[in-house]
Amino acid sequence: MNVFTRMRARWGVGPWEAIAILIAFSLAGLTTVRIKDPVIGLILPPTSSGWVQWAVYLVVMPPIYQVLLLGYGTLLGQFYFFWAKLKAVARFVGSRISRTSA
Repeated sequence: MNVFTRMRARWGVGPWEAIAILIAFSLAGLTTVRIKDPVIGLILPPTSSGWVQWAVYLVVMPPIYQVLLLGYGTLLGQFYFFWAKLKAVARFVGSRISRTSA
């Protein structure tokens, strides 16, 4: 059983849906890399230190990536797949935050 077949079985999708999902992941990742510098440049002055830029990147870019992933997934006909994944990520992050605050 190859990797593509295992992904399809795990996700419960057909071959064309799996291809669309992989394309959405690729496009979201590429777009995130391309917009990183302009987004960080809007938030911070160019003279800020590297660790501050890295910290802001870790806070700002993951939500942007999730929105891009949902957008590309919707354009490729996989809204419900990515919406379910986004909800799962939100539940996971929410549970981690509630554990640390308790």
